[in-house]
Amino acid sequence: MYTEDNLIQLSALQHMVFCPRQCALIHVEQTWAESGRTAEGRIMHERVHEQDAESRGNVRIERGVPLRSLRLGLIGKSDVVEFHKIGEGKWIPFPIEYKLGKPKADDCDKVQLCAQAMCLEEMLGVEVSSGAIFYGRTRRRLDVEFDDALRRETGEAAKKTHELIESGITPKPVYAKRCESCSLAAECLPKTIQKKRSVKNYLARILVE
Repeated sequence: MYTEDNLIQLSALQHMVFCPRQCALIHVEQTWAESGRTAEGRIMHERVHEQDAESRGNVRIERGVPLRSLRLGLIGKSDVVEFHKIGEGKWIPFPIEYKLGKPKADDCDKVQLCAQAMCLEEMLGVEVSSGAIFYGRTRRRLDVEFDDALRRETGEAAKKTHELIESGITPKPVYAKRCESCSLAAECLPKTIQKKRSVKNYLARILVE
């Protein structure tokens, strides 16, 4: 269990699964770069949060719901939580995360959503079995089941993110295809830094020979 003093932002898990170096740049070095895509994403989230709560039949829609888990050591805010009525006075949360792009090859978005669900379970004492991610590019919802495998991945991501932030150490860059879509590519310089290290290693080998 964590205390109120060492909670980390829930969104850090998404950064960690996507790229540990990106996570450290944002949450350890406090580096951030606003690009066209991040600005669009920020505006989209602001618009979602600004809308009023509403009811549609047996569904109550709440926006910007505060989230916290002392077990995972997380704090944050949901984009949308639908509360589905399943009986007299009984409502089941269904978290929805809004993303600007499209579904990703890895589980970074699913882990972020699962962490929201685990926060809601701890806060409300109910089981949250599923949620959804709405992607702006496809204009579609991706339904997500919070199965045992995703819950384990989320718990492990939370643990590793805490360890990374507490260490204060930013991992070295490793260039991959994902770097092309990263808003911190100009600050990270994965190709440049890797190339410099390769030249240094090459010169060291030449001197030894």
